[in-house]
Amino acid sequence: MSTQTLLRTLTALTTINLALSGTIHYNTNSKLERNHEEAEARADEIEGTLRGHIGLIEESLERLEGKGGGGWGQGMGQKTEEMYSSRGRDGK
Repeated sequence: MSTQTLLRTLTALTTINLALSGTIHYNTNSKLERNHEEAEARADEIEGTLRGHIGLIEESLERLEGKGGGGWGQGMGQKTEEMYSSRGRDGK
């Protein structure tokens, strides 16, 4: 093989390698970003559900202690509605 042919082959392989590395990096980065957003959305949904359950437990406790005015079958109280509807982070 002549030196010029070897140099062309090496340059072509290097170019292909760089292009492939760039493409893989871009695809991996976009996939990780999408997965992060989906995980954050799932965490927000779980947080809202937990807040609602905490509200239900607190209302049940108040009802058992005789503090609450609500009875069975009246739906969620105001506190539970607020906890279900409030999404986002607590101020810590």
